[in-house]
Amino acid sequence: MQFSVTGRNLDVTLALRGYAEEKLSRLTRYLEPIVAMHVVLSVAKHRQIAEVTLRVRDLTIRAEEESDDMYSSLDLVAEKLERQILRYKERIAAHATRGSNRGGRAGLAASVAEEEPRVVKTKRFAVKPAGVDEAILQMNLLGHSFYVFRNALTEEVNVVYRRRDGHYGLIEPEV
Repeated sequence: MQFSVTGRNLDVTLALRGYAEEKLSRLTRYLEPIVAMHVVLSVAKHRQIAEVTLRVRDLTIRAEEESDDMYSSLDLVAEKLERQILRYKERIAAHATRGSNRGGRAGLAASVAEEEPRVVKTKRFAVKPAGVDEAILQMNLLGHSFYVFRNALTEEVNVVYRRRDGHYGLIEPEV
């Protein structure tokens, strides 16, 4: 497993790196071999922020937590990742057992009681060519938190979105 720790506005000490590696390596008991784990530790005013990205084959799991203490932030982000992994594993198990339950009112009642999130609305719209700045302007005019557009330079479908820190992000497809 590739394990990397990056510090933003922070010098990552050996003790901090060791604590992060120890705390997050426990997640390997829940998942198949983790291919890569990237930890970003940052400090902004009085906030200590820990961001972790896990890669497991075709799955990417990301979590971010903040507190007044970096060690607490690492504890919180590890707990959050553990919950996400367990929820993912429960969904996989539910999908595997769903096919074995063949009909009957009892099966129908159980599936209604444990209803999973689903798509309740589909929206279609024309994807217009635009520059990134123009897409951001359009997103802000619409009051949305993201905007899908065809990049005028690359001719690829892109998504621009508003980040929690107030800046913007751009999602581009890999070639």
